[in-house]
Amino acid sequence: MTLLALDLNPFSLMMEPELVLQTMERSTQLRGLRRHKLRPLDKPLIPYTKEALAARAAYDAAIDAEDFEDVADAYLLN
Repeated sequence: MTLLALDLNPFSLMMEPELVLQTMERSTQLRGLRRHKLRPLDKPLIPYTKEALAARAAYDAAIDAEDFEDVADAYLLN
């Protein structure tokens, strides 16, 4: 096989990591990519109101208070 055929064969690239690095360094497509840093959002896109936060807390508390074992037992017994 020629060197070009080895470069294009994904199985040979998986077995030879140094060849992968060499191929990446020679790639004009990879060199042409724009590089920029992505940062996580500092703030949520939709600001939460006090009412929305209270409603979420109430919903979470209701879920936490629910006894899922009894519900599951009743479901499995029927």
